[in-house]
Amino acid sequence: MDRLALKEKAQQLLGKYRYVILILLVGVVLMLLPSRQEKTNQTYIPAEPVEQKQDIQKELTQILTQIDGVGAVQVMLTVASGEETVYQTDTETTDDTCRIETVIVTDANRTQQGLVQMKNPPKYLGAIIVCKGGGNSAVKLAVVEAVSRVTGLGADQISVLKMK
Repeated sequence: MDRLALKEKAQQLLGKYRYVILILLVGVVLMLLPSRQEKTNQTYIPAEPVEQKQDIQKELTQILTQIDGVGAVQVMLTVASGEETVYQTDTETTDDTCRIETVIVTDANRTQQGLVQMKNPPKYLGAIIVCKGGGNSAVKLAVVEAVSRVTGLGADQISVLKMK
């Protein structure tokens, strides 16, 4: 009879506390799972915008002078942010800590540098173009389209003016 009474009492307790026991079992299983490791977080490091701005201004000046009716040209670009280099990183997450490291590559000369994941182009705020043919609306349209394609600026951010 002791066995039968013990069995009935166990069933009563199990019925009464079944949700508590279930939650405890799920918690133990989660604690026994290994920690996860994630890769591909990104670190942004801005590059020097001055050199690239001058290079693009020179190239735009050369290209715009080739457009029919433009004539002599001066270009001024305003840079919001320079080119950004995104380096590959490894992230290791444990129960209470998170460790982020940049992936380092060593070349044949034993020079170490970060592994570049991608490069984001510079972002521009606006452009001012002064040219001889700036009074002609067809020339203005052609210049605005060309500058827009190169810089990603909208037509409202590009001013084309007539040169003296």
